[in-house]
Amino acid sequence: MSKSKFPVTPAIRFLRAHQIPFEPREYAYVEHGGTAQSALALGVDEHAVIKTIVLQNEHKQGLIVLMHGDRHISTRQLARELGMKHIEPASPQQANKWTGYLVGGTSPFGNKAGLPVYVEKSIYSLPLIYINGGKRGFLVQMQPEYLACLQPQLVQVATETE
Repeated sequence: MSKSKFPVTPAIRFLRAHQIPFEPREYAYVEHGGTAQSALALGVDEHAVIKTIVLQNEHKQGLIVLMHGDRHISTRQLARELGMKHIEPASPQQANKWTGYLVGGTSPFGNKAGLPVYVEKSIYSLPLIYINGGKRGFLVQMQPEYLACLQPQLVQVATETE
């Protein structure tokens, strides 16, 4: 695949500016398909598909949590770890305002507001991750150690999916 054949999003510009090696992975986006659908389309383990979740605390301040596709975030545990009273998902409109990305295409790279990023610690034990490249139906494959460019804080807040 020619390098010019995939979308050049703010996330891709960020990765290039930080000289982070990645491989573009496009797939047919399905509304509400989530990480299960993208993992199936790309033929990868859903555990390695990393979702970018935009949350807000009790002061309506935004934050991003990177989580395994097959896990949920314990917002109660996250609030406890971060010394906050309450954390909840941001509305799609607020998430778009903070990041500049549509829900389903949210990337932690190149977000408009420079939200703080928190990474589930076990993500670093994976050999490769697949994370949103800033557009629906577009993931980038990379080594998890390159998430360090986001200056994230590690957390342990994963819960099993229902």
